[in-house]
Amino acid sequence: MSGETGAADSRLGGPALRLTVLVGENDRCHHRPLYSEIVHRARAAGLAGASVFRGVEGFGASSMVHTARLLSLSEDLPVAVVIVDTEERVRAFLPELGELAVEGLVTLERCEVLRYAGRAGGSATGSGPATGEGGA
Repeated sequence: MSGETGAADSRLGGPALRLTVLVGENDRCHHRPLYSEIVHRARAAGLAGASVFRGVEGFGASSMVHTARLLSLSEDLPVAVVIVDTEERVRAFLPELGELAVEGLVTLERCEVLRYAGRAGGSATGSGPATGEGGA
């Protein structure tokens, strides 16, 4: 971890990596939701942004289907944490993610950033929501 706070360079553009971490909604780390811990560590590492998406249904390595349907007993819905930044910054963050002993699926995909900008009234330095100015 770099120890920096705030978002990465606001001029992010061009080739990048998208890190996706698929976990369960009920997964915990230090009494905090795992997805929240990942987002906070990504921000502390100075990554450009992170967003959390809650799934309505899915299954993973356990083959147990988790669903948000009303009559279902499952409440441990799938959650995706998506982080986009330069390849160098994302790869530097992977050991931090490894410390969390994430059970789930972690993927890396090459992508291209076409636009990375904060809201008109905010800044790209993390003054907006915890997931950044619109997230990853």
